[in-house]
This record gives sequence, structure tokens and C-alpha cells, in this order.
Amino acid sequence: MRRIVTIAAVAAAAMLAGAGFAQAQQKEWKEVRIGTEGAYPPWNNLNSKGQLEGFEIDFGNALCEKMKVKCTWVAQDWDGIIPALLAGKYDVIMAGMNATEERAKKVDFTAVYSRTPISFIAAKSVTSTDVSPAALKGKAIGGQGSTIHANYLEKYYKDSQIKLYPTQEEANLDLKNGRLDYILADKLALIDFIEGQGKDCCKFVADIKRDPPIHGPGVAAAVRKEDTALKAMFSKAIEESIKDGTHKKIMDKYFKVNILAD
Repeated sequence: MRRIVTIAAVAAAAMLAGAGFAQAQQKEWKEVRIGTEGAYPPWNNLNSKGQLEGFEIDFGNALCEKMKVKCTWVAQDWDGIIPALLAGKYDVIMAGMNATEERAKKVDFTAVYSRTPISFIAAKSVTSTDVSPAALKGKAIGGQGSTIHANYLEKYYKDSQIKLYPTQEEANLDLKNGRLDYILADKLALIDFIEGQGKDCCKFVADIKRDPPIHGPGVAAAVRKEDTALKAMFSKAIEESIKDGTHKKIMDKYFKVNILAD
């Protein structure tokens, strides 16, 4: 009996020592690399000078200042944005990414910093606001690939012609040029198009009801599952920025609506 107790005591001590070592090994974050798409205005975009700009760029920089860490930005194509995070190309994703159940199997999400409507747009000649699957049967509907919008279309619009694009801008261009009948996307990203390149051709048709398993609770930053300290840092900074007005100040620069409204 004494031998059993001794072995158990040694094992317990080893576990405690291991836990203490793991805590001691937690990375102290002084520099953070943030990955973003750079092709999703007004959230994030590369301007004519090749510089990243947009709400998430300004907001991310504000969070880094609040956390007192040095931040650098990395542009990454959307399709590879999570694999590149897992491969260590950067430490955080801020790219208009909704915190969905499917993505949460691979990464962890911080506190939410945006909840926005999801909308259909179409040519100005469209008169009906009925965007049900039955009404859009046979229609060509565009969306960005590997997004919640693509998942929603593939689940509910099986009788439509679903066309998925590497970037939202490419889908917008095809609608403008008559190669699509509709687009489904984040309403705030579509506002930028409707008020700009699409002002003469296209219009909003209707918003959709969010599907929680597909759309999740909102947009958040993504981190690797093992980076618990980094997740906590960002979540705290996001929550503080919402309380102290930093979030609103940057939001008002890019949007005409409250992007945190339910």
C-alpha cells in the first residue's frame, strides 16, 4: 500500500511540476502578426499604393496599441487564410471572419467585434423582393467561396446556379456585367459596392434571416487553439475598446450603421 501511495504521490508531483512548467513556457506576446485578406472593403483592402486599409486595419492597430504590443500585417488570399494561421505565417486573423461552429473546430475565436446583416443584391431592373429558394430557382447567384454565404447558398439554394469567386470584388464585377442575377454577401461590404462601382447597375433586394449554425454569433478574430493567452489579450482589448468608445470612433469612420447591432 505504501508503494502505491508513493507512486501516486510522485505522479501527482510530476503533473504539478509539468503544469507549472507549461505556465512558465506561456509565450509573452510583445509582437503579433495579423493576417487579413486585403480584398474586402471597407473591412480590409489594399489601396492603389499597395497599403492595407479599412476598418479592421484601424481597429486592429488600436487593439495593438491598447495591448502595448508591436503589430505587423500580412495579406493572405481568403481560401488559405486559416491554413496559413495554423502553419505559423501569422498569429491572428482579422478578416471579416464570422465565428462559425465549423471554423471553431480548427481555431479559437475572440470576443465578437461586429454583427452585420446579410443581403441579396441584384440588377436595378429586378422588381421582386422575394429571394426565397423557390423564387430564385434557376437564377445565377454569386458569392465568395469558403465563406458563410457560400455555405448558406449551397444549403438552401440547390436549384439555383451557384457561382463562387475567390474575392467579393470578382463577384461584384460579374453582377455589374450581367453574368449574375444576384449576389449574397455581408450587407456592409455590399454597401461599399452599391454606393461606388455598382451605383448605376445594382441595388439591394432583401436581407436574409441569419442561420446560427452557419453564420455564428458575429465577426471575431481567430487564433490557434494553443494560443490561449493571445486570445484572452485580444478579447479583453476588444471588450475595453467597445466600452471606452474606441470601437465606435473607428466604426463611424467607415460605416453609417452600428455594426454591433443584433
